[in-house]
Amino acid sequence: MTELDVDFVRRQFPPLGNGWIMLENAGGSYVPQSVIDRTAAYMRELQIQPAWDFGPSSEALRRIMEGRRLMAEMINAEPEEVIVGPSTTLNVYLLAQAIGHWFAPGDEIIVTDLDHEANNGAWRRLAQDRNLVLREWKIDPESGELDEAKLDALIGPRTKFLAVSHCSNIVGSIQDIAGIARKIHAAGGHIMVDGVAYAPHRAVDVKALDVDFYAVGLYKVFGPHQALLYGKRELLLEAKGQNHYFIGEDNIPLKLLPGGVNHEFAAGLVGLADYFELVYRHHFRTPENSFTRRVQRVYELFQRHEDKLANRVLDYLKAKPGVRVIGQLSATGRRAPTISFTVAGRNSRELAEALNAEKIAIGFGDFYAKRCIEALGTAEQEGVVRIGLAHYNTLAEVDRTIAALEKLI
Repeated sequence: MTELDVDFVRRQFPPLGNGWIMLENAGGSYVPQSVIDRTAAYMRELQIQPAWDFGPSSEALRRIMEGRRLMAEMINAEPEEVIVGPSTTLNVYLLAQAIGHWFAPGDEIIVTDLDHEANNGAWRRLAQDRNLVLREWKIDPESGELDEAKLDALIGPRTKFLAVSHCSNIVGSIQDIAGIARKIHAAGGHIMVDGVAYAPHRAVDVKALDVDFYAVGLYKVFGPHQALLYGKRELLLEAKGQNHYFIGEDNIPLKLLPGGVNHEFAAGLVGLADYFELVYRHHFRTPENSFTRRVQRVYELFQRHEDKLANRVLDYLKAKPGVRVIGQLSATGRRAPTISFTVAGRNSRELAEALNAEKIAIGFGDFYAKRCIEALGTAEQEGVVRIGLAHYNTLAEVDRTIAALEKLI
């Protein structure tokens, strides 16, 4: 079985030579040289208003469109089904505004206390503004897990919408989104999935999941600071435009994006595709027929490597008295390598700052999933300490982090 050549992938990320161990990847990853090159090339060669008929402007538009097309292929969507915007928070807020007319007073929306606020606040606000009934799918306060039996009890004849994460940025558990989507669709509702914490670690296939809407934070998937919103084409056509009045309702990439896309970063997304292609060519000789499939093969390499890293961390933490690991205690198909923990009687800020002093880049707090932190009962400790691993991390870095932790706990 092919294993990830970690030395090779690390050579693609310039900041990895700065002497720090980067463990805050769940908040935002480094970008490879290919993304830097594509972004810089656009700014150096074509920093111009796109879409005019003259040469440089036409080429600018081509590069922007190519970035969007490749990101669509990356998640097995069509180009007209995706919107590239500045952040998941804004993308979801604009979506909520665009589909608010679908709901009547008394209709029910289900949200969780697990999700990042990006896929939480907008729907709670919509429920309040439109006089909808808000149902909350609550996590188990000990395990941090969502129980699908509790969801079954919440779904009723007036259920119209569910907002849920594919993977929690705190707990790390991966939800059975395809199964959950079937339940919501059977009830006549729609589903919006936050895949921001999932997409850095597993391939996303929106068609296989049969979700209505799906969000990806591209800057956590080794790209520039942009975000991707997928929606089924027929649903996006029904959404009300949020852009200028003269932008056509059938212009999906622009109708939900006031002001338009960031040109240089959209062009820079081609560099993210370049990176996946580079990793694929380095590891595999057998050709695949599509970019989507090549991406999936690369993610299989990432997952096997990340599972090893995560299990090394989890094995250490779960053996330490007084340490509470949030979520599952082993890296399996249902756990991402995002590992949050607390130490009895210790403040999470104190622990993170001590690790920072050892040149280990790590964060603490609620990570914009404040409702989850409160439900877990860790708010008084200033939240959790979070180890966010990525495929470019090494076992040596994990061991150095464990050695630093051993001096603290």
